Amino acid sequence: MPISRRVARFNRLVANYLVGPVLSRMPGFGRIHHRGRKSGRVYTTPVKLFRRGGDIVVTLPYGPGSDWVKNVLAAGGCEITTRGRRIRVVDPTVFTDDGRTAMPALTRRILSRVDATEFLALTPADVPAAAKR
Repeated sequence: MPISRRVARFNRLVANYLVGPVLSRMPGFGRIHHRGRKSGRVYTTPVKLFRRGGDIVVTLPYGPGSDWVKNVLAAGGCEITTRGRRIRVVDPTVFTDDGRTAMPALTRRILSRVDATEFLALTPADVPAAAKR
């Protein structure tokens, strides 16, 4: 079972404001910039991410039911800031790790402890269609 909604709520209301700006500049972390599918409001969510081929994969420790994931799926993409670069990404796809997904070993170990096996794959918008997946 992914991390509880209570922890997610605390992180959204408190921790993201404290550590989000710092983490998004570190390797393996970033910020998702998305628009609320109902409110139209702009949001920023700190995330753990890694590359898989041409895609950017975002870990979903709270599961795919998080509002920000629903917003990205409904919009068909978002923007990600990582290591000082802002990247437009499209074609969001939620997938479950079957143990064969190319991801950093430390990330796999940590996520397995909280039973987080679902991920969000996004393709940079500037990648030609022939090079995707």
